[in-house]
Amino acid sequence: MEITAEISGEAKKIKVKGRLDGYWADHLAKALEEEIHRGAHNLLLDLSEVVFLSSAGIRVLVRYYKQLKEINGFLQVSEASEPVKKVLEISRLTGILLASESTVAAVATPAVPTPSLHMEMHGAAFDVFPRTLGAKLQHRLLGDPDLLRGCRFRQESCSTVQFPESTFGIGLGALGDSFEECHGRFGEFIAVAGTVAYFPTDGTNVPDYLVAAGASYPDVQVCYGLSCEGQFCKLARFEAKNETGTVTLTQLVESALEIASAEQMGLVIVAESAGLIGAALRRPPTVEAAKNAPFEFPRIREWLSFTTEPAYTRSLALVTGVASRGVEGALAPMLRPLTSDTPIVGHFHAAAFSYRPLQKGRIELTKTVKSLFENQTLQGILHLLSDDRAFAGAGQSQFVRGACWLGPLTGTVEGGT
Repeated sequence: MEITAEISGEAKKIKVKGRLDGYWADHLAKALEEEIHRGAHNLLLDLSEVVFLSSAGIRVLVRYYKQLKEINGFLQVSEASEPVKKVLEISRLTGILLASESTVAAVATPAVPTPSLHMEMHGAAFDVFPRTLGAKLQHRLLGDPDLLRGCRFRQESCSTVQFPESTFGIGLGALGDSFEECHGRFGEFIAVAGTVAYFPTDGTNVPDYLVAAGASYPDVQVCYGLSCEGQFCKLARFEAKNETGTVTLTQLVESALEIASAEQMGLVIVAESAGLIGAALRRPPTVEAAKNAPFEFPRIREWLSFTTEPAYTRSLALVTGVASRGVEGALAPMLRPLTSDTPIVGHFHAAAFSYRPLQKGRIELTKTVKSLFENQTLQGILHLLSDDRAFAGAGQSQFVRGACWLGPLTGTVEGGT
């Protein structure tokens, strides 16, 4: 079988020659997957030279038809041989997959929301969409991060926190009704848009999560962390525009601070990952430990797992946290340099999901995030770090394209710890 691709208006036209049977169906699936990874969400298939189409081939066509339809893209068969037409008719898919000339002309030029601003900086192109004019975020510090040294978290130093849809947060915590129930499971957590996910430290090595329904929100037992509430002022869609085809977390944060015109900022990112760099606790920080645990050498590796190379490549990452151009102020205990050569500091956690394409243009945060938890597989959770050691360093987290919801941080929530 031969597969070739070319641009056709706003769509990518893929021509297939030969047999589309059980063996070659996987090859077509890989070709479609690669085109989608490159950002093509509108696909036209020329099957005029396909001499045989089996149910395995039909399954591939239907799978990507559904996947692209969910993100307002399309997959249509623009031209078909007689054997292909016959199988489509037998499968009752003619009206779904086989497009007329007028249909092809209509779907090849889909309506895409027009951004208010387009700019290129720090290795990426950004399309900026306004959300709520003048919207700002407030933050609340939870617990005492200094208690992590020596693993000194006890019941009196932890609290029960809920994260409604208008709030996002990160830290060390666990899902459960009480400290006693969560005592041996505390790990990195991320909360966005009414969802909470965390990585238990009980040895199971399987991330867990809860998605809120209605007005009820899950209880999170929190050792320490931060939460941000309010509204985002802007949505920025980005795509890497450099020779590597990727943009680093630091580059994204620098760009977002400029777009938000802020010194301090809250940020949520949903993006295609080219590799995440970070660490996660392996043991709960609530057990008796040495004075400098979990950071003392050489036992640090018994307490923390590190990515020695980029992890969760070709996944869809949900990233959230805060960033600042300096370490002054109430957020200082939570902030660390993103890299050794930048004055920007921050604190970010990421949840990695099985890959799916992300809808282009303006999208809604809550719908996007909940769809990840409901339809994709949660693969892992990391506290993002930069490993910029000479020669041996793994670098920092990198992304291909995605969406950033951002807003300036302007103060502390009343009653914050």
